[in-house]
Amino acid sequence: MTGLQLFEAYPKAAEVVSTYYKNVFIDSMTGSEIDEEFKEFAKAQILDNEYITTFVDSNPRGLFDVFDENGFFIETLYMENKFHFTIVNDGEVVLAEPESFDTRIECDKAAIESAMKLLNDEL
Repeated sequence: MTGLQLFEAYPKAAEVVSTYYKNVFIDSMTGSEIDEEFKEFAKAQILDNEYITTFVDSNPRGLFDVFDENGFFIETLYMENKFHFTIVNDGEVVLAEPESFDTRIECDKAAIESAMKLLNDEL
């Protein structure tokens, strides 16, 4: 799934992801001489869902921090020339993906999709 498809399929989780990145962006301007009006403009215009979903498509691993903050920890493993992932919540494995992947990015995208569903279901 593309980032846009993930946001459409899992709207509650998408809101968490969107809020996370908007807050990171605003926090990066803390202490700067940028006025609050511009910060709000930037938050609304620059970091819209289109921008965030493009980021998801190009760097799915960037969402791992979002899931960490929400208690879903993605573990990746390279074994027997393939990538695998597991998702842990509250110290227990909630998903052990039996499929293996040839590349890390394929694995990361599948992990993000699974984590989005798990987070959305929890919310």
